[in-house]
Amino acid sequence: MDERPVILVIEDDYAIQGIVEEALTEGGFAADILSSGEEALTLFRGGLKNYKALVTDVALKGRLNGWEIAAKIRETDPGFPVIYVSGAHADEWASRGVPNSIMLAKPFAPAQLVTAVSQLLNSAPPTTT
Repeated sequence: MDERPVILVIEDDYAIQGIVEEALTEGGFAADILSSGEEALTLFRGGLKNYKALVTDVALKGRLNGWEIAAKIRETDPGFPVIYVSGAHADEWASRGVPNSIMLAKPFAPAQLVTAVSQLLNSAPPTTT
């Protein structure tokens, strides 16, 4: 059985999906990568997997953006680790991002993503199951 921490990723650019998946896999994580926030919320709320963190693009196709998805997940799990990635909205992070999150501006190095996920997971309080 795979014991790697599973990261929920929302990114609608297929080229970036590949970069993110490769970086997380090489960093010791498993990744579920989706293109829409609505799909991601359905999976998260379904509880079939024990996601350890969210990596989300801010500007997404669909009704919800990354800010809204992170806020909805935090309604369920107030301390859930969130890493935002954005090429155009990084300056909005201070006012729109959730507490205890990290913003990565595109383009970012794959190692920056792995470091951000690891940093948030290592600083997160243990969750009760």
